Amino acid sequence: MSTTEVAGERGGDLRDAVENIIKAAVARGASDLHIKSGDVFRARINGALIPFTKQRLTPDQTRAIASFLIPHERDRGRLDDLTDYDCSWGLAGVGRFRVNILRQRGSFMIVMRVIPIEIPTFEMLGLPPVLADVAALERGLVLVTGVTGSGKSSTQAAMIGYMNQNMRRHVVTLENPIEFLHRDINCSITQREIGVDTDDFRHGLRAALRQDPDVILIGEMRDTESIDIALKSAETGHLVISTVHTRDAASTISRLVAVFPPEEQGIVRLRLAEQLQAVVSQRLLPRKDGKGRVLAAEVMVVTGTIRDCIVDPSRLEEIREHIAEGRVTYGMQTFDQCLMELVQKEEVEYEVAKAAATNPGDFELKMNMLSTRGGTGMSQSYF
Repeated sequence: MSTTEVAGERGGDLRDAVENIIKAAVARGASDLHIKSGDVFRARINGALIPFTKQRLTPDQTRAIASFLIPHERDRGRLDDLTDYDCSWGLAGVGRFRVNILRQRGSFMIVMRVIPIEIPTFEMLGLPPVLADVAALERGLVLVTGVTGSGKSSTQAAMIGYMNQNMRRHVVTLENPIEFLHRDINCSITQREIGVDTDDFRHGLRAALRQDPDVILIGEMRDTESIDIALKSAETGHLVISTVHTRDAASTISRLVAVFPPEEQGIVRLRLAEQLQAVVSQRLLPRKDGKGRVLAAEVMVVTGTIRDCIVDPSRLEEIREHIAEGRVTYGMQTFDQCLMELVQKEEVEYEVAKAAATNPGDFELKMNMLSTRGGTGMSQSYF
């Protein structure tokens, strides 16, 4: 796409030009696109944000792009009053996009997250086989955690996709916005978009309990009310799947408890200990061969011992040890165990894995021990 093809376009021609840029970026493996007034198009490819055109966009061009990305006429009519706006947008033959429109320095910026058309599988994402057992649970709370852009939505979609292929359930999702589109196969999947199909997460969650669900997927547990309703949903016999922006299993429990007032935290710990079934924590790392990124995942399956650790805050730090010890019996794994495997498979550079490790010093020690054994006879506690 040449610079003149963007700068000189108006109306439908501008839309065609932007769609061609988006197509080209997705073809090169972009995960996100940044469109900002006063800047060039940028695309995140293999984790790096790189310029994708040469000419900078004007405020009017960026406003026009924001307008045609907004799906609802009533929202387009109040475009100039918007400061933060989330929606989804699709491009035939390319895919769907999660769109965030924001204001910065008085003008518009747009960030688009690429959502593949195909529902991913656990194998495609590189998740361990135990996720199939987690998806097959009938009740309780399952959390997928990680920083923004770590693939949480893809893992949730893979779990729903697994159910859809292998079970007969009613799955109700509450999303802002709807990302992956699931068609009914063996499951009936009801996807509700916040602000379009229901007023907000609170109303949507309360209503979901009256919709005969087997599974409720919540885009994110945001506050005490959504956490409380999610726990109540699990307590009444539903499987609840949601996300939290935390790094690992132990910090997830701490974060959920800390949201509540001190006088309520003991009860929340008891409720979490009873209802939490699994935590999947994720990080994306650059591949050793430079071709994209690879998923590193910590998986905690809640056992009786881990429930005791959730109830007793003084034992919270023991959880990582119990995860490591439960690899063979329960299919669990810590981040460091996963990273060691990725290094051994030559999928990730050692230094990259070490930097991402929960405890870099401990990770280095264990890798050195494996190295002195020549890669054989590895202790189960390490690998």
